[in-house]
Amino acid sequence: MTSVKMQHYSHKVGVNVHHLEWCTKYRYSMLKQDKYKKVCEDSIRKQAERHNMIIRELFVMPEHIHVSCELPLSMSQSKALQLLKGGSSYLLFRQQPKFRLRYPRGHFWSPGAYAGSVGYNKVDVVDDYIRNQEDIHQRRLSEFTGSPAPSEARSCEQQRAIL
Repeated sequence: MTSVKMQHYSHKVGVNVHHLEWCTKYRYSMLKQDKYKKVCEDSIRKQAERHNMIIRELFVMPEHIHVSCELPLSMSQSKALQLLKGGSSYLLFRQQPKFRLRYPRGHFWSPGAYAGSVGYNKVDVVDDYIRNQEDIHQRRLSEFTGSPAPSEARSCEQQRAIL
């Protein structure tokens, strides 16, 4: 179990942990090779360190990224995504000029993203989820505890009858 440290500022005390996820533009699998995954991971970590973010967990999939991070209390989710996506894209294009062949306009990441705040009690659950991404992408939604998905395939009429 990993611990979460309270952040202390002059007039604030708290924890600001978030689960962030974003995709490559057009969902191209640009990060299949280990060398590209490593470059991407390093660029995200570098940007996080530069902007005082603490990366708790980071997992790079071929076409998307999962990050669990602690943000400064004054930073919003959208600002964190802007800094991580923009800065990592800039570093990726500098370190891998071949990526410009796929993305000539310099937009490596898609414009959308997922950002969810993580409660103090659920930090470990989210960290485990990110840590085990390869296994999770092979599982069905109904295998997760508390999932609203039916355990077996049902028709729409059967689901309405249950409700």
